[in-house]
Amino acid sequence: MDRTELADFLRRARTRLAPSDVGLNAGPRRRTPGLRREEVAQLTGMSTDYYTRLEQRRGSHPSRQMLTALARALRLTDVERDHLFHLAGQEPPRPGGSSDHVRPGLLLVLDRLHDLPASVLSDWGQMLAQNTMSVALTGDHVGTNVIRRWFTVPGARDLAPPENHEEHARAHVASLRAVTAARPDDPGPAALVAELRAASPEFEELWESHDVVVRRPSPKRFVHPVVGVLDLDCEVLVSDGHSQQLVVHSARPGTETYQRLELLRVLGLQDLTPSS
Repeated sequence: MDRTELADFLRRARTRLAPSDVGLNAGPRRRTPGLRREEVAQLTGMSTDYYTRLEQRRGSHPSRQMLTALARALRLTDVERDHLFHLAGQEPPRPGGSSDHVRPGLLLVLDRLHDLPASVLSDWGQMLAQNTMSVALTGDHVGTNVIRRWFTVPGARDLAPPENHEEHARAHVASLRAVTAARPDDPGPAALVAELRAASPEFEELWESHDVVVRRPSPKRFVHPVVGVLDLDCEVLVSDGHSQQLVVHSARPGTETYQRLELLRVLGLQDLTPSS
């Protein structure tokens, strides 16, 4: 780990970004260019003290998960991401395999979607990034796998009407099968398939049916605990290489769902429980 070079690289990457570049409000009395240290810490989920020590050449070795979060927060390109890993004494993600590094272009679009739920997922279900509206709609699931959640986590299906559960389950399995066939040497999707075949009889039965599908834009119905039923259009923007997807949900103006989505935007990240 090259603490001096790592500190310099982090500082330069931080100061070249404006708060608006990462979906933050600049606020008044901002005297220095770029992001503040506490803002980078907020975006990565680490403490301000730990990030400050990294910039002061005093930090301990960051984990791969932390490096991935830093690369995402600082909007690094793939080359810059690999450089960050090398400075920290880590091997960067291998080419051709799954990567949790969100492409800067997708994040740029995500940061500007303030009034629509939007998220970035890998093609095998890893939740890589969400905007505030997405968190308000479904909860914060960055770092988790939506397919694993669907088949193994109690309550994960509550936002979908019961009559749509079978359709969603089949789509999850068929999509995952297509990915494993396209990248048989990628350990991430293969390990997920092995895990779910052992853990979920439903997944195993659907896997044996050998359906294959690629996710397409389609209407989605959500049953939100506060604002009620939302009938949303779903658009999917696919990155180069088709390994990452920007998923955007919207409502048609003038509809009841549009009004409910506006209410959800106003409520934002308040305590969205039925009692509130």
